[in-house]
Amino acid sequence: MKQVFHTITVPTRGPGLYEFTDEATDFVRDTKIADGLLTCFVRHTSASLLIQENADPDVQKDLQDFFAWLATSGPRFRHTTEGPDDMPSHIRSALTQVSLGIPVAKGRLALGTWQGLYVFEHRDAPHRREVTLHIIGE
Repeated sequence: MKQVFHTITVPTRGPGLYEFTDEATDFVRDTKIADGLLTCFVRHTSASLLIQENADPDVQKDLQDFFAWLATSGPRFRHTTEGPDDMPSHIRSALTQVSLGIPVAKGRLALGTWQGLYVFEHRDAPHRREVTLHIIGE
């Protein structure tokens, strides 16, 4: 059994979905692990990870709009230390995921045809989000 860690940085420009499928695919290929599990973990509390459709950009925009509606920015939260978008960002992150597990089969991510890996940025300002990749397998 072999395991490898790697961290990638995903720059964001504000709220939205930022795809990192290619970086994860390259990492898996370079490890030469044929069968196993890739875990992706975002090291932040105001961003999350999604496996989502990568064919129609309207899906991403609709998701962003829904979560903005669900947890709107404003002064009604107690936690506003980092601005009015901070607590809504924590709520959006809590409702999604900070970790994903993707099977690896025959040296490739076992994603569906229209699936991609995304950092879901919840903050208004640009950030550099770290995603730790960990693969284990043979």
